[in-house]
Amino acid sequence: MKISSLQQARYAYAPKLPGMLRNGIADICVKEGAETKSVADQDKIQALFPNTYGKKEITFQKGQNTSTAKKQVVGVILSGGQAPGGHNVICGLYDALKATDKENVLYGFKGGPSGLLEDDFVVFDDAFINAYRNTGGFDIIGSGRTKLETQEQFAIVQDVCKKHGITALVIIGGDDSNTNAAVLAEYFAAQGAGIQVIGCPKTIDGDLKNEDIECSFGFDTATKTYSEIIGNIERDSKSAKKYWHFVKVMGRSASHVALECALQTQPNVCLISEEVAEKKMSLAQITDYIADSVANRAAQGMNYGVALIPEGVVEFVPEFSVLIHEINELLAGSKADEFNQLPSWNDKYAFIKNGLTPASFDVFAILPQAIQQQLFLERDPHGNVQVSLIESEKLFSAMVKENLVARKKAGTYKGKFSPLHHFLGYEGRCAFPSNFDSDYCYSLGYNAFMLIQYGYTGYLSKISNLSNPAEQWVAGGMPITKMMNMERRHGSDKPVIKKALVELDGAPFKYFEARRDTWAVETCYVYPGAIQYYGPAEVCDTTTVTLALEQGK
Repeated sequence: MKISSLQQARYAYAPKLPGMLRNGIADICVKEGAETKSVADQDKIQALFPNTYGKKEITFQKGQNTSTAKKQVVGVILSGGQAPGGHNVICGLYDALKATDKENVLYGFKGGPSGLLEDDFVVFDDAFINAYRNTGGFDIIGSGRTKLETQEQFAIVQDVCKKHGITALVIIGGDDSNTNAAVLAEYFAAQGAGIQVIGCPKTIDGDLKNEDIECSFGFDTATKTYSEIIGNIERDSKSAKKYWHFVKVMGRSASHVALECALQTQPNVCLISEEVAEKKMSLAQITDYIADSVANRAAQGMNYGVALIPEGVVEFVPEFSVLIHEINELLAGSKADEFNQLPSWNDKYAFIKNGLTPASFDVFAILPQAIQQQLFLERDPHGNVQVSLIESEKLFSAMVKENLVARKKAGTYKGKFSPLHHFLGYEGRCAFPSNFDSDYCYSLGYNAFMLIQYGYTGYLSKISNLSNPAEQWVAGGMPITKMMNMERRHGSDKPVIKKALVELDGAPFKYFEARRDTWAVETCYVYPGAIQYYGPAEVCDTTTVTLALEQGK
């Protein structure tokens, strides 16, 4: 296999660890904090997790190691969508295991949780690990979205672990994956199985965070990758001076990615889903907001611009959410077959008009036909509209175009509007991790072994103080149940990790809010360029603007 020069060089990069972990674990001790409570629904969460609820937060510090020395056999899986740095979590875990005792063993289960269920694994050695250091992707063992949530599955996992002598599992994943980790840890504790479970916080969406978990890994690299492309698009827009670029970025439930990319590149428009929901903005109001920027710039002779659209924004528009709900009800059960058998779009349109309330049909009717049809594409496994398939960037550009036609007829707009469309998603998930993500992920993996060595279970590996140099980072652990609440899922209440949405009173949004009116009219573009791996620390090792603002930098 041919290896690029950058990949060869990245193999040799030595990730930076928190100062306290740099000399191994021989002189590391535990400092316990206060007992924890779940973020909401404390009584219900405690009842569901009687063996793992209320545990104390912990930090590691210099001192006499009081852990019990023993051979450790650990299993690890990658779960859910890819995020840059996943390989380094495994590398850090492996290095910590081997630095403690060369006889320690690390099993990598292939294809995510299904690898545990099917007993499909690889035993890591130095040569295997060295081929993946500081590289992007999850291809070291693959990932998957199988959920571990039934008693039968838990029993199988327990049997597989017992078969190989595994006494700890590390689950690298997002909110759903770490919810599964908490449930699995509770099962093992109730069974007295002697198997620990440790999670690592992963998601490029940035919504697995709180005051303890300062950011999920992969967010830094993904947003820098997207911002490079957005900056290039801005430069092209400013050069050609004739296109409005509508750029959709990943983020189904939260707009952290869109906000961070806006802070890095300063586009003319950036929608924030949480603000749309808070202000109960209609499609027409959002369209007016974007069209105002187009018209105001055109009045200055600038018939170009850039607008960022979060992937899931339409779900936050109240009238659109009602429409989606009614469509789901309209096509429930056998009605979906009846609809699909209609011979033409006109027939289907009449079926839709007859089945929706007048208010929802009014919303449906103003949508471009292509978007109308996207609402009736392949359903998800629960029979619901797959909102991620809706090309919201094309929806808003089409509605803006109609809005501008009306303004032109009224004599309030004389510009030209030529939209182009982009969706930035998969481009950021497997990029070479930035120095920050390389360091952060390696530290998360190394720290996960510290939690295992000290006997903790149901904990997330936690590295904090992240806006400072790695030497000042603080390692520790947080009970997963602290992040949990009850949510309605598929007709029943279930414990899940609460997603962290953009805080409209938080420093990152306030910084953006104070400047966006200027960006909307003037050309204030910033061109971040490609991720830099070598050079001054202020160029190569800085983290996101979001994290810096959150920590007052």
